[in-house]
Amino acid sequence: MSSWSRRSFLGAAALVAVQSAMPGGAAVLGKLDPKEAPSPRRRKLMRAVADHVIPATDTPGAGAVGTGDFVLVALAHGLQGTRRPPKSDPSFAPFLRTDGSLDHAAWLEAKFGPKWLALPTSCRHDALAALDAAAFKGDASAAPWRAIKGLILTGYYTSEIGGSKELNYELVPGRFDPKVPVGPETRAYSSDWTAVDFG
Repeated sequence: MSSWSRRSFLGAAALVAVQSAMPGGAAVLGKLDPKEAPSPRRRKLMRAVADHVIPATDTPGAGAVGTGDFVLVALAHGLQGTRRPPKSDPSFAPFLRTDGSLDHAAWLEAKFGPKWLALPTSCRHDALAALDAAAFKGDASAAPWRAIKGLILTGYYTSEIGGSKELNYELVPGRFDPKVPVGPETRAYSSDWTAVDFG
């Protein structure tokens, strides 16, 4: 994930605040420019994709907490540079907006095709895993997935469930423990920002 500028970080914080203050993502999506408003099918697709990235365990998955809608709003506002023109790849041409930026949601919808949502869960998972592998191996035609996945992670782990139930939260400064036992069941801390670089 590329480093964020202060403006990008503040924009993300504002989007998170707006989404968490609303009763649902639909209210936020309704305020978008009509040209950017996603169809019900696209919302369903993004929710399903978010649930495959972070499925439900003993805490709700990413789809259940509205991460799909967060991603669609974030893409419309250009978080993580998603409103900058993409690197030249002829396969992106049908999904370019008038400003030259890539419509990531339309690209993802076309990448999976009209039948993806009707496939069995294991087949959907395999298709997503293949796209993920291609994107992180440097396949330029799959590169937009990296931004979408980054926004899914951001949306989930800044939600109330992701930040306080999936992760541990301890008010800083907390107490100092020189030796903390760590095992497979140990959750990361949502209040630990030591490894985050905002540029």
